[in-house]
Amino acid sequence: MICFQNAEDAQKVLAVLDKRFSNYGLTLHPEKTRLVKFGRVALQEAERMRKAPATFDFLGLTHIPERSRRGFYRPGVKTMKKRLRRGLKEIGQWCKQNRHDPVSKQRETLNAKLRGHYQYYGRSSNFRSLWGFYNAVKRIWRKWLSRRTRGAGMYWIQFEGFLSRHPLLMPKITHTWASLGRPA
Repeated sequence: MICFQNAEDAQKVLAVLDKRFSNYGLTLHPEKTRLVKFGRVALQEAERMRKAPATFDFLGLTHIPERSRRGFYRPGVKTMKKRLRRGLKEIGQWCKQNRHDPVSKQRETLNAKLRGHYQYYGRSSNFRSLWGFYNAVKRIWRKWLSRRTRGAGMYWIQFEGFLSRHPLLMPKITHTWASLGRPA
C-alpha cells in the first residue's frame, strides 16, 4: 500500500512500478493493484454524490474513510467479511469436534481464540465487528453444547445462566488511536 497526496504522483509511480518490479523478477497482480481515492476529500465527494466511499482490503481489514463522533474525518477499519466467516467456521468446527470435552477446557480454549481475534482486529473503529463475532461465538457454542445429549437442547435462559458461571471474554479494543503514535 502506497499513499499519495496528489493523483498525478500516484499515476506516475504506478506506471514505473511494474518496470521496477520486473528488474527483480516480480510482477504486480492486475486484480489487486489499483488506485483508490481515499481520505477526507474522497469522503466528502462520496457524501455529496450520495454514494458509498471507496474501500480496500489490506491485512484482513477493510479500510474505510469515515467520520468520528465529532464529525471529523478519520480512516476506519472493520474486519473483512471473508475473514469473519472463516474465523466463525473454524470455531464451529472446533466446537463440533470438542463438544464432549469438559466445559472448563472448552471455555479456556474459546477464550484463547477470542483473545487472539480481539488482539488482531481490536481497533476502535471495529468494535461493531468484534461484538458480532462475540455473539456468533456464543450462538455456536450453545448450539454444540445443546447437541451433547439426545435430550432437549439448552434454552437461551439456561445458556445465560451457564455463561454467568463460565464467561467468555467480552470484546476489547486493543489498538486505540493513541497507541498508534498519533499526536493528541
